[in-house]
Formats: sequence, C-alpha cells, structure tokens
Amino acid sequence: MRPMAWAREDLPGWARRHRWFLGVFWLGALLRLVTVLGYRPALWFPDSYTYVVTAMRPRPDLVRPAGYSMFLRLFEAFHSFALVVTVQHVLGLLAGVMVYVTVLRRGGRAWAAVLACAPVLLDAYQIELEHLLVSDSLFTFLLVAAVCLAMRRRLTARASAALGLLLAAATLTRTVGLPLIAVFALFLLAYGMRRAGATAETPAGTAAETEGTAQPSTVRPGRVVATIVLPFLVAALVPVAAYAGWFYASHQRLGIIGSNGVFLYARTMSFADCAVMDPPADLAVLCDPRPPASRPVSQEYIWDAASPLVRLPGITFTKETDTLAGRFASLAIRSQPLDYLRATLTELGRSFTPGRPVYPDADTYGYYRFPATVPPPPGRYPALVGKEFARRYEQGPLTVRISEPLAGWMRGYQRVVWLPGAALLAVLLVPPAAWTARRATAARRAPGAPEPGGWWLGWATAWALLLVPAATAQFDYRYTLPAVPLACLAAALAVARPAASAAPMASRGGREGA
Repeated sequence: MRPMAWAREDLPGWARRHRWFLGVFWLGALLRLVTVLGYRPALWFPDSYTYVVTAMRPRPDLVRPAGYSMFLRLFEAFHSFALVVTVQHVLGLLAGVMVYVTVLRRGGRAWAAVLACAPVLLDAYQIELEHLLVSDSLFTFLLVAAVCLAMRRRLTARASAALGLLLAAATLTRTVGLPLIAVFALFLLAYGMRRAGATAETPAGTAAETEGTAQPSTVRPGRVVATIVLPFLVAALVPVAAYAGWFYASHQRLGIIGSNGVFLYARTMSFADCAVMDPPADLAVLCDPRPPASRPVSQEYIWDAASPLVRLPGITFTKETDTLAGRFASLAIRSQPLDYLRATLTELGRSFTPGRPVYPDADTYGYYRFPATVPPPPGRYPALVGKEFARRYEQGPLTVRISEPLAGWMRGYQRVVWLPGAALLAVLLVPPAAWTARRATAARRAPGAPEPGGWWLGWATAWALLLVPAATAQFDYRYTLPAVPLACLAAALAVARPAASAAPMASRGGREGA
C-alpha cells in the first residue's frame, strides 16, 4: 500500500489502537521540549568536562572509557551542546518506543506495554539526566536496544553479531557493561540449546513448511549454539580488545580503564578495619584510623585531598597507586567478607528507598535536580581544564541560561513525577512472583517454536546494573535509571499471555506497525 493511501485508510485506526501509548509518548516529547527551551544549552556534571577533553583530544582516559566522548565528537562540527542533549532526549524517547513495541510483539498486554514505557518517557529525573552531559542516556539506549533485539522471535547469526556490537558499545560507554557480556552470552547459550532441542523434536515436514526449506529432524546442539553465541562473542569482544590495545599503547597498562583498584579501595573504606586486616607496611599507609561509622562516603576517598590515597605522591590514578589500592581492597575483602557483603547490600538497598534522601552528598544530589539558579563554575582542577576544551567545542558561552516560566514548570514537575525506589523494587519482584504463580497453578507453555527467554534477560540485566556499582563503587541515583526500563520490560513480559497466544499478537503487532 502506498504511504499516502495507508495514511488515509489505516492511520486513524492505528492511532486509536495505540492511543494510550501515543498520549504518553507525546507528553514525554513535550516535557523534553520544555526542558530544552528552559535550560540552554545543557546542564553540566563534574564528569562532563572529562568527556569533553577526551572528545577534543582523543586519548583513553584513566577513569572513564571513551565511548561517550566519541559520541560527543560526532557532533563537534555543529558546535552545539544543545544539539547533543537534544539527541539524548531523542534517544530517551526511542528507548520508550522500543520497550512498548517489544512488549506487544512478545504477546504482552497493551496496558502493560504502556505502563512499561511510561517511566523512561515521563520520569522527571530521567528527563533531567538526558539533559546532563553524561554517558548514562547513551548507555541506557544501547542496553535497551540490546535487550529488545535479543527478544526477537528467532535470533540469527547476524542479529547475534549486532547484539555483540551493542554490548561492546555499551561497555566502552560505561564499564558496568563488561559483566553484561557474560549475562547475554549465557542467555544466548540457553536460547541456542533450547532451539536445538526444539528443532530435534520437530518433524522434518513441519520444519520444512516453517522454514521454507527442507530441514533435518535432528540438529547438533553445538552447531546451533556456535551460530548464535560465537558471532555475539566475536562482535562484543573484538572492539573491547581493540580499545584495550589503544589504552595499552597510551598508558602501558592492561584493561580499558586504570582506576579499578582506586574505586574498589574507596568501596571497602566503608568497613575496612586495619586492626583486623593486619596489612603490610606498604598498605598500612592507606588505613583510616577513624571507626567506619565516622568516615565520609566512599567517593571522598578518591577526590578529597585528606584521603590517605590522595595524599600519596603523584596523581591518584597512576599504575603504582591503583595497584596499591587494589591490593588493599583485596585484603580488606578477604579479611572481612561478611562486612563487605553487608556494605554491598546496604548500598544496593539505597536503590529501593521509599523517598529520595540526599546521598552521597548535597552537591552530587543537586546535579540531578533542575536548578532554580545558574549553577556555579566547576571547582576541581580537571574540570577547570575541561572547561577550556568545552569552550572550544561550543565556540560560545557555557553558562546555563534559565528561561522562566519553562524551567519552573520542570522544577514543579520534578517534585511530583518520578519513580520511587520502593516502586522499582516492586517492579523487580513482579517477574519471579508471576513465574511462581504460574508454576503453582501448573500452567504449561504451549508447544511451538523456541523463543528467547521471556523476561529473565531484562530482569537479570537490571539487577546487574544495580548490584555492580554497589559492589565496586557506591550507590548513585543516576546508576539506577538505566535499570528502570529493563525492569519494567521484564515485568510486562512476565504478565504476558502464554506462548500459544503470543504469536498471533506478535504478528498483529507487526501488521499494525506497533
């Protein structure tokens, strides 16, 4: 059908069928437009300046991978940070679209699809994060795209390779993506084994009708797994290895960043007791004599001039300092494993608080709220250096221009519309609860073509995004936001109709252009 004819005949019906989603989507788009007009050109975070330095002077940073910096470099010719955050707002809208479409195509209920995409489209803190010059919006989009791609009815080698590239890009945007490669590899392994088993049980004639070609009645599991898992691993690991090679050529160090030991040291300082650890003399210089209850938050041990680590000669992230910090952290964890577990669970629990208490400090907390006054200039030395590069990028003033009443509308909106941590926990509990309920009632999936796992990939990815920072750094509100659309996607899929009715819905969703 020609586009104009389709618009005349089918567009009104399509709009009626998806009217609730379209209402949520356009409201989200309007809120982002108000944000772009109310705060120009963009909002700044201390990390923003480091990203800009790497974009303007390409060289691997010791603390953050260069993926987001290369994203900034794509738009350098336009000399507009306003354009960058506008693109980030578009990525946020696309993430909501992907969640909605995936739920429908997997047989989910329409109301569940709308609810699943609502947080990423309407949460005020999500919109504010998209307006910050930080990597989280790009990272969220890449992960949502990867999970939604993995939800295809039938994964091919090409789709698996694309999945690997998305995970590689996510890893080079934020290092928390690295363990997710293992999560996705396990998912693909289970999917490949399941598909091989289903193919072996399918009569040859049926398989031929399904695929359009003659198929054997038995398939070696290893062959099916190799055609799914191997392309993924190659596509995911080769770019990461190439970046590691660039990092080694620049710093003569293995890895993709050079701060793992420093951040883990800071994490352990919430409980590390040198009286219990009995560290050797070279590690004892990193001890803090204060009791854990009297110590500052973990990040202060990285940035505060009074930190035992910062007082060491040279910059904090030299190879020698990072190695020393890593050894101290390893000794602390081995000496006090239960204290480490307790500290990790405490940080993880901050993701699920009913309100939004100030943490880790007032300054960091304030960066996640729409400001009422022009934010002060950066104070840290790296940010001061980065500010000069940012001026070269923008070729104009960097001072945030706040336009009222638009900015005031967003501040008022942010006080009301956001997803509490307790609600996120409830969303994460929906999939196992739904699975347990179906198992208790002896529900059985209808036979048919094997599918990628329904809800567990998004669910496991969301938990990994919450757990890894809690175990290796500390809780931060912006670390929870990428987990939200994946948790909502998993919950919506968990309450979807059984597989027998999923295929018709998926086909209809495709015809309706969901």
